Amino acid sequence: MLKTPFYAQHVALGAKMVPFAGFEMPVQYPSGITAEHNTVRTGCGVFDVSHMGEFKITGPQAMEFVNYVTSNNVAALVSGQVHYSGILYENGTFVDDCLVYYRSNDHVMMVVNASNKDKDFAHISKYVGKFDCKLEDISDQVALLALQGPKAQAILATLTDVDLDAIKYYHFTDGKVAGVGPMIISRTGYTGEDGFELYHDVKDADKVWDAIMATGQVQPVGLGCRDSLRLEMGMALYGNDIDDTVTPLEANLGWLVKLKKGDFVGKAALEAQKAAGVPRKLVGFTIADKAFPRHGYPVFVNGQPSGTVCSGTMSPSLQLPLGTCYVPTAHAIVGNQIEVEIRGKRLTGTITEMPFWKHGSHK
Repeated sequence: MLKTPFYAQHVALGAKMVPFAGFEMPVQYPSGITAEHNTVRTGCGVFDVSHMGEFKITGPQAMEFVNYVTSNNVAALVSGQVHYSGILYENGTFVDDCLVYYRSNDHVMMVVNASNKDKDFAHISKYVGKFDCKLEDISDQVALLALQGPKAQAILATLTDVDLDAIKYYHFTDGKVAGVGPMIISRTGYTGEDGFELYHDVKDADKVWDAIMATGQVQPVGLGCRDSLRLEMGMALYGNDIDDTVTPLEANLGWLVKLKKGDFVGKAALEAQKAAGVPRKLVGFTIADKAFPRHGYPVFVNGQPSGTVCSGTMSPSLQLPLGTCYVPTAHAIVGNQIEVEIRGKRLTGTITEMPFWKHGSHK
């Protein structure tokens, strides 16, 4: 089992450690998932997300290569901008979702899910020979902390001279934090709240962690609340909401597919699906009963099986059971009903607009 650079800190804080994507990761601390969730919604929490994968692409055709192996339009980015994108198979389904960090046409970084890192690298490596660029997996060199919550900027401002106001949502800059760096300071996150992700050298991990903790205003938070926070925002999780059986058009992620940008892996398949009509759509739902719709529970539409719950939780912010599932496109209308089988009983769910939580602080 792999360990992140912050493993000792998690154990010292009494975190419950669980296997995740080959790493031992903190699912929660003694305060508990609900308290940690509420901390991020109202104050500031810090996630260790060093398990994520980072690929560095450099050379004259770095941008063109990333544009070919991802679905969004990298050519539309300006230096210091980030976007969300898909890595697709030729058939249009997801290899993974990712973030693309654009520095220049000859320097781009991709950030991918830990569980898919090796698969992603092998997949995009198949295409790199067509381009004049170098592809490197730098994941082992990078420690990554995510400061998330409405108070994140005020707290981080005490640790850096960087003008954080100048970093817009989904943009980044380079600067020092706690005297360490320069590191990537990125206004991104997976919570719906304002926040910053700090990509720094693993050798500096202890110093960065200690400085954040020394503020006395940041609560360490685990993967448990990371899941409930992202689900309240309707943000997709690979392995639950999206996988290699799903296209972006089905997953309500058509906005990260730019069919007019030129050729890319999966383009022809997506054009064909768009022309033929998308057969199913990912929807959000809520349940009035106090029941927990877990991943894998059966879903029914008009009495007929319609797959299973993709993601589900009891929302700490809304005090409502909510989840996601796929339904036939014709039924994917807010207000329509589905049934979810929970412990042998079919309960009524109502298709609900996402995000479920509409009060996030991200700018």
